[in-house]
Amino acid sequence: MSKSVSVGLTGGIASGKSAVADRLVEHGAILIDADLLSRQVVEPGTEGLAEIVETFGRGVLTEEGALDRAALAQVVFNDEDARMSLNAIIHPRVRHEAQLQREAAPAGSVVVEDIPLLVEGGQQDRFDTVVVVTAPHAERMRRLVEDRSMEPEEAERRIEAQATDAQRVAAADVVLDNSGTLEELHQQVDEFFAGLER
Repeated sequence: MSKSVSVGLTGGIASGKSAVADRLVEHGAILIDADLLSRQVVEPGTEGLAEIVETFGRGVLTEEGALDRAALAQVVFNDEDARMSLNAIIHPRVRHEAQLQREAAPAGSVVVEDIPLLVEGGQQDRFDTVVVVTAPHAERMRRLVEDRSMEPEEAERRIEAQATDAQRVAAADVVLDNSGTLEELHQQVDEFFAGLER
């Protein structure tokens, strides 16, 4: 192994992206989790949180001074301008942190960036390989309602707010089908990892 391989991992909410990420880490991949970074860049004391308060007011904070995600979601969910303002605060910081982690990866690593909105953000061209995880709509709805205790209407809204499977697949180099068992998904991940050129 010599040069590092950059993999962009994405998929709709409840498609099984985390299971794929976990399996890739088991194979030795370095994972950069955009969701985790997006939480870290707005922790208390960060410039990110200060800018959110400046933009949206103190009503998006908990009593302890942390970001109240539910309150913020209420503000931005149905307001495109507000959502764009929030993204303009968070996304550059997340990309900067991800870049630092990429640069810190040892030569020859497989670096996987788990980015839920990879396609929506037009980031597919910066990876050697883009992997998209798909699952049937009905199965994703079931997972959101049963596993994450969402109301069906909320689950449907979350799915609708993201790119369609067709849009994601159009940007993919590799599509992993998560309509079967976890073992079947793992087998696809194993084959993908074994076939990576590095």
